Amino acid sequence: MRLLICETTREDRQKIVEESLGNISASCDGCMVGLAEMYEDYIEGKKELRDINMEFNARYVKGDMDRDERRSCPM
Repeated sequence: MRLLICETTREDRQKIVEESLGNISASCDGCMVGLAEMYEDYIEGKKELRDINMEFNARYVKGDMDRDERRSCPM
């Protein structure tokens, strides 16, 4: 499967994220909105999936999440 920005169209990337997350519209799960937003830079061709995932994981490894940045699931 092609995942790199240079190998995909915007529509391909949108489909990859939708299929990976499941319900991207977040109509049944309040947490999905935040996840979908996290991958917007990939869909728009600004950042690779690998970079987005590494940045996300680094917050937990380093403990750099400020209280204001933390999101909790309302469900």
